[in-house]
Amino acid sequence: MALTAHQLTMRFGERQLFEIERLTIAPGDAIWLHGANGVGKTTLLKILAGLITPTRGHTNLPGRWQQWLNRLFQRPLGPGRVTYLHQTPYLFDRSVHANVAWALGKETAQKEARVFEALRRVELEGLAREHVTVLSGGERQRLAMARAWALQPAFLLMDEPTANLDPHSVALMAALAQDLREHGCGLVVISHQQNGLTDVCERQWTLARGQLQQTTPLKIIEHHDLKKRIPL
Repeated sequence: MALTAHQLTMRFGERQLFEIERLTIAPGDAIWLHGANGVGKTTLLKILAGLITPTRGHTNLPGRWQQWLNRLFQRPLGPGRVTYLHQTPYLFDRSVHANVAWALGKETAQKEARVFEALRRVELEGLAREHVTVLSGGERQRLAMARAWALQPAFLLMDEPTANLDPHSVALMAALAQDLREHGCGLVVISHQQNGLTDVCERQWTLARGQLQQTTPLKIIEHHDLKKRIPL
């Protein structure tokens, strides 16, 4: 099932960031979202992830209370699990291994195998028992990506995940993103620069002047002030 949003408006006081009539992210979509600083890219991703509530409009995610219950009982969230990956990821005050394992729930042999496979794919398996404080900034970002991959989300929303990363780290993250996509995960990547991760994307969204546009064949976005789809 797709992740959809309808009639999204976001305002902060008198300032309106954007107004979007409808958007859809289908399973397997890979979208590069770009735009100038301050136009609302991060805010849009957080709305789509269910982390903040828009001024007007809604997504097809369940409400926050229902999301909490779903997580507690390990039930899927509405159209599928949505994971948000921040530029400065939150890590638990635990070991590298525990940061991935805790997110996967109860201990099983299958879970343990997936944890170490996730760490192997980002070349952190040798640091599995170390505390996260020993990690560099790039290693922390790779760990967050490994955790996201291990969760097998239906949608992964990434906010400048490759900022300040070396090309090798970007390549590792891109490989995980591509693997997720091949298994039906929908991806959205915010990035100011083209890199290995944006190369995974086949669509582009541009957020500018309060509207969302794309430069690839239009399939996803419809604007509130247009009576027909925007031509290329």
